[in-house]
Amino acid sequence: MAGILDGVDQRTKLAGHNRLELLLFRLAGRQRFGINVFKVQEVIQCPALTQLPGSHPVVRGIANMRGKTITVMDLSQSIGGPPLDNIEGRFVIITEYNRRIQGFLVGSVDRIVNMNWGDILPPPKGAAKGSYMTAVTRVDDELVEIIDVEKVLSEIVGSAEGVSEGVIEEDAIDETQHVLIADDSSVARNQVKRVLDRLGVMTTVCNDGKQALDQLKAWTEEGKHVPGFLALVISDVEMPVMDGYTLTTEIRKDPTLANLHIILHTSLSGVFNQTMIEKVGANAFLAKYEPDELARVVQARLKQHKLEVQALNS
Repeated sequence: MAGILDGVDQRTKLAGHNRLELLLFRLAGRQRFGINVFKVQEVIQCPALTQLPGSHPVVRGIANMRGKTITVMDLSQSIGGPPLDNIEGRFVIITEYNRRIQGFLVGSVDRIVNMNWGDILPPPKGAAKGSYMTAVTRVDDELVEIIDVEKVLSEIVGSAEGVSEGVIEEDAIDETQHVLIADDSSVARNQVKRVLDRLGVMTTVCNDGKQALDQLKAWTEEGKHVPGFLALVISDVEMPVMDGYTLTTEIRKDPTLANLHIILHTSLSGVFNQTMIEKVGANAFLAKYEPDELARVVQARLKQHKLEVQALNS
């Protein structure tokens, strides 16, 4: 697979234009799946794995790669499919999610395709509850499923869910303040909402950037002064229909919304996102997922918003 991920600098130019590139692969059958190239560090032939006694059933072992020990998980088994056999002939996709590097064992790797986020759609309404699909698209007239990797990792690795004692400041919020959340992963949405519920702040939750933008415009059409009650927008970057970069750009273009405070909360590369938040005009980037860090950032913004509202009303 040498060369399949060459040219990342060229791919960076896609961001901010509601475009992405998907690495297509198969697991145990003919169904094709996709993953955003920006979350992929490398694709390699499966190396020799060392099994870990007592590990999660989907963990096939660990491997030493470029001086790092990386856990390799069977992605087919992780989403309820059969375990992959003959792993010596399989591939490992090395990824970075939520500040962790891990390998996913897959059956075969197809190719990279250039897509528009508008062609990446939410899962069908009939999809089973608990599905591992976060989105779907079509390539060569075939359905491609995009896996909710955050859901997979939360079930296998787990994540910190609660806010630590002493982090919450009881006077940080005002009962009239509101936060808009946009994220296509049900796991990520619930993680953020739990923190905000713990802070006592009201929230509106959307599944993608288009839903979030429509909600903002609906509030405006109702005659609400959105910056007066909406303290913050917390948006994922990777979302079907409209990504977080495009959502930010659209908000900045609307005179009634342009001054909203926007945090991009994502599992993508931090270095890459720092460049992009400057390009599209977001206020900050926050890597997923540390509940204490999220709580501190949100509380700081709520305090600032209270002062802004007081200044407007004085």
